[in-house]
Amino acid sequence: MILRSSPASPFARKVRIAAAVLGLDRDIKLEPADTVDPSDSVRRQNPLGKIPVLIVEDGTTFYDSPVILEYLDHRAGGGRIIPTAPAARFAALCQEALCDGILDAAILRVYEGRWRPPEHHVAKWVDHQAGKMTRALAAMEAQPPGLDAPPHVGQITAACALGYLDLRFDGAWRRDYPRLVAWLDAFAAAVPAFAATRVTA
Repeated sequence: MILRSSPASPFARKVRIAAAVLGLDRDIKLEPADTVDPSDSVRRQNPLGKIPVLIVEDGTTFYDSPVILEYLDHRAGGGRIIPTAPAARFAALCQEALCDGILDAAILRVYEGRWRPPEHHVAKWVDHQAGKMTRALAAMEAQPPGLDAPPHVGQITAACALGYLDLRFDGAWRRDYPRLVAWLDAFAAAVPAFAATRVTA
């Protein structure tokens, strides 16, 4: 299999951690993708031009990260990182959606700074995205994600979301969410792939 992405993508990090805990990481080759380059084949592999994209042996492409994680779980026999019991399954999927939302809002804030000159920044828009992040982090602080063995999709995504906030926002979240700090430390200790997939820029 081929995983098209960029090193700092938190969504690709989800896939890499999931593959590692499922024992599939050796079956995946990493291949860079440039989403702003019109000539990059990622736009044919995913018409949205988004990463990550997983290309399997017969050429079928899967995107984006929730679908890829579901495919990997299926490939590993099912019920490994996506629980089969309805209550646990939907709790894990909701946790994944919440943390994907943190990432979406965080990336929009990053893009606002990266793509627009300072005089064109829209404070209302930035504050709107920051509010999503704050509410989601507060909900997680009140009820940390737990830690299954192996971790489920919600827990993997939570770790990647917090890791991305460390990378792009200098870990400012850590001041206000001590239970999440402790949870992330426990996740990192239990899941070596978290440290192995960390980037610093």
